[in-house]
Amino acid sequence: MSRATLDLWVGFFVALGCAALIFLAMKVGNFSGLNSVPTYVVEAPFDNIGGLKVRAPVKSAGVVVGRVAGIRFDAQRYRAVVRLELERQYPFPRDTIATILTSGLLGEQYVGLEAGGDVEMLSNGETVAMTQSAVVLEKLISQFMFNRAAETPAPASK
Repeated sequence: MSRATLDLWVGFFVALGCAALIFLAMKVGNFSGLNSVPTYVVEAPFDNIGGLKVRAPVKSAGVVVGRVAGIRFDAQRYRAVVRLELERQYPFPRDTIATILTSGLLGEQYVGLEAGGDVEMLSNGETVAMTQSAVVLEKLISQFMFNRAAETPAPASK
């Protein structure tokens, strides 16, 4: 095999390896620039979003049905408003409940949708009326500690 042919094959495999690394980086980073699935956007107001981030998954029954498209602060109501980009193939009733959940004990946070029974479906630009904020682990621990400290021991009987 000549030197030029060998260099050509090495270059080909290096380019293939670089393309594979870029593809894997996009998959791990939840980059959906290659997905052209039709979507619709709804908003959900929360009192506390915890560590929820843009591009976090939106799941229903454990299936990813969309992504968090944006997070903003509503200065009039002092609440976080989360924009959810849902795939059109998954319509949800208007009385759907949006909850911020955590994968595992200390895993990433995501939005869980629990479908209601309304016959009317959410459409583009509407707001999810019922939401449940994130459970903040530090808040739970401090409540437990302060409740234990507030308990006074019963007087010992003689």
